[in-house]
Amino acid sequence: MAYYENTIVVKQDLAEKDLTSLKDKYSEIINNSSGKVVKIEQWGLLNLAYKIKNYKKGFFIHFKFEGSKKTLNEIEKKVKIDGSIIRNLTVKYRKLDTKSEFFKKDK
Repeated sequence: MAYYENTIVVKQDLAEKDLTSLKDKYSEIINNSSGKVVKIEQWGLLNLAYKIKNYKKGFFIHFKFEGSKKTLNEIEKKVKIDGSIIRNLTVKYRKLDTKSEFFKKDK
């Protein structure tokens, strides 16, 4: 099995309840298709570099998981038909970095 990071950008006008259900839905997809979620990060509402489908902002959800080609196919298939996701990116890694968080808010 290989290690992957998948970042999805969700529409800015979604409710908190919808965001948590979306996060649960994709973690369940990963776990059910011979994969294993290692870490989920919610980066929050961030400005986009340019407008995407008339949205200037988007909620970023970042999944770190272990999976196979079957897992990737399931995720890609679901992302294409999901209307609330405006962009996604999947990157393959040899080793996952679970210690650092990219957009951690310091208090």
